[in-house]
Amino acid sequence: MISNALCFGNEFPASGAPCVVQVEGDGLTIIFESEGTEGAREVILFSALTVSAGGLDHDHLVVKWAHALGERTLYLKNHDVIRAFRQAAPDQLNAPFEQAAERVRQVRQRHRVLWAAVGGSILALVLGLWFGADLLVEVAVSRIPVEWEQKLGDSAYRDFLAHQEVMKEGPAVTALGEMTQRLTEQIPNNPYKFEVTVVKSDVVNAFALPGGHVVVFTGLMKKADSGEEVAGVMSHELNHVLQRHGLERIVKSLGLMTAVAIVLGDQQGLVGMMKQVGVELLTLKFGREQETEADVKGLQLLQRAKIDPSGMIKFFERLSEKDEGRMEWLSTHPMSTARAERLKAELAALPKKSPEPFTFEWKQVQASLGSQPVVAP
Repeated sequence: MISNALCFGNEFPASGAPCVVQVEGDGLTIIFESEGTEGAREVILFSALTVSAGGLDHDHLVVKWAHALGERTLYLKNHDVIRAFRQAAPDQLNAPFEQAAERVRQVRQRHRVLWAAVGGSILALVLGLWFGADLLVEVAVSRIPVEWEQKLGDSAYRDFLAHQEVMKEGPAVTALGEMTQRLTEQIPNNPYKFEVTVVKSDVVNAFALPGGHVVVFTGLMKKADSGEEVAGVMSHELNHVLQRHGLERIVKSLGLMTAVAIVLGDQQGLVGMMKQVGVELLTLKFGREQETEADVKGLQLLQRAKIDPSGMIKFFERLSEKDEGRMEWLSTHPMSTARAERLKAELAALPKKSPEPFTFEWKQVQASLGSQPVVAP
């Protein structure tokens, strides 16, 4: 049998489990084909299902139901299966089915218009690939659903934590929780559920993964002179997620053909992307423009959250001591000295707000982590 759907769940890989969906008299039978689940069957009654339109271009039928291991989601695009599903489904599914069908009809109409213009747009597309690669990547990223982005980040996050010691409680975790809450409360229409993890390591660093995972090393917290400095780094990392910088780097690293496939609605192109990247997310480097954007928007977020933005600037100034003797144009990232100067100019242009202190005492937080780390030159 040839798979006609993808199933997502907590026990499945981030790219989903290929499966065969069969419509029965009172529900669906799902036969899994991926390694480890091959031949496994699951029967779900219609009464347990919810349906909606979704996928890359809202041209899939998305079916969800509760499972003992957590919610499962099925993406269906096969027209014959969807037609049989609709004919066999009970009355309570008629309204959501009609809404989903209307979305699909709208998408198909857009596709017809699109393909009618393809013949006269070949040259423009070629020129766009050559001169507008960054724009094409942005368009491709905008077509990727947030829920797929989250699954991609979840997979890399689990792989990373398998080899790390996580701090699950204590003053440091509480302090980061307070910072995160104050920052995220000031993000309008936030599509992400941010999860911040403290990892025991003397590395002076933090990083963000697509979908909302942020990892902060204890070495960074030991190095910082105040909670405001750590909050500045946190705000920077949150904005890497909000601006989808990780996805942009992934799509760009996989090449323009992947970007074209995603723009044109090729689901398999995105699935292939998710299978290839995995833990490689942890080694992707952001470009100059992305770092600058995360700095500036991070500073603005700190200002809205009434967290002293000068903490971010002071942290970059201290890091700039390590930049001596290095030419900025040789670096992928803007040097810390240049970043600090840029942020000072941005801060001067922002409306003045009186910062509100955190409820924790930063020295006590650091004391709970132990002695200061030795910073590598």
